[in-house]
Amino acid sequence: MKHAPDQEKGSMMEQSKALFGSFGPAYYQIRVKGRLERRWESWFDGLQLSIDHDTTMLSGTLPDQAALYGVLLKIRDLGLPLLSVQRLPREETISTPSGETKASCS
Repeated sequence: MKHAPDQEKGSMMEQSKALFGSFGPAYYQIRVKGRLERRWESWFDGLQLSIDHDTTMLSGTLPDQAALYGVLLKIRDLGLPLLSVQRLPREETISTPSGETKASCS
């Protein structure tokens, strides 16, 4: 079945949303190798930094996928090795920098 080009784009977008869910605000935890000083928090769009030995975890809510990619580009520009990226429901789990998982008391 053939569709007009504008219809194909719309249907592809709908299929993508159905498969991958919403691309709106989400809570992320991003772990990098290396120690970032707290002064970097403002450069990382307000994500909170926590340091554990030789790793730094950036955590917080980002408005969309574009903001996530922006943070990842900044990590790349600093030359920090990326260890993990997790998208989490804020109310369910929060990992500590050492990798432990704690249940939230919301």
